[in-house]
Amino acid sequence: MATKIRLQRHGRKGYAFYSIVIANSRAPRDGRFIEKIGTYNPNTNPATVDLNFERALKWVMTGAQPTDTVRSILSREGVYMKKHLLGGVAKGAFGEAEAEAKFQAWKNNKQSGLAALKVKNEEAKKAEAKARLEAEKKVNEEKAKALAEKKAAEEAAKAAAEAPAAEEGAEAAEAPAAEAAAE
Repeated sequence: MATKIRLQRHGRKGYAFYSIVIANSRAPRDGRFIEKIGTYNPNTNPATVDLNFERALKWVMTGAQPTDTVRSILSREGVYMKKHLLGGVAKGAFGEAEAEAKFQAWKNNKQSGLAALKVKNEEAKKAEAKARLEAEKKVNEEKAKALAEKKAAEEAAKAAAEAPAAEEGAEAAEAPAAEAAAE
C-alpha cells in the first residue's frame, strides 16, 4: 500500500486549517486516513505547525511520500535534516551522538533566526505605528492652526462690527453731554 503524508482541510470558507495525516495514496483529500501526526494553521504570521516529530520521522523513514506543501513543512521542522543525519549514522560517517549534536545546533540556529525575524517584525510594526502617530499629530496641528486662524478672523470681523457701533454710541453720548454743557 502506497502511503502519503498530506494535508486534510478543515475550517470555514476563507479560513482554512489543516491536519497533517498519513493516508492511502488513493484516498480522497478529506477522506479516510491512517494516522494524524499534526496540524498546520497558515492563517497566523508565521504559520503555526504542531507536529509529532517522532511519528513524522518514522513515517518518512518507512517511505511515506509527502505532498509538496507537507515536504516544505517537514523540512522546516527538521524532519528531513534528522533523516539525513540518521542516514549518515547508518553509513558510518559519524556517530549518533555527533548526529544529535549537529541536529541540536541546526535547531538552535533556526530558533535564533526565527526570534530575530519576530523582533524585526515587531520593530517594523512599532515604526509604522510611530509614523502614523506623527502623521496624525501633524494633521491635528494643521487643523488647530486653521481653526485658530478662522477664530481670529471671526474675532476681527466681530471687533470691526462693534467698532462703528461703539463710535456711534460715543457720539450719541457726547451729544447730550455737549447739550448739557451748553445750557
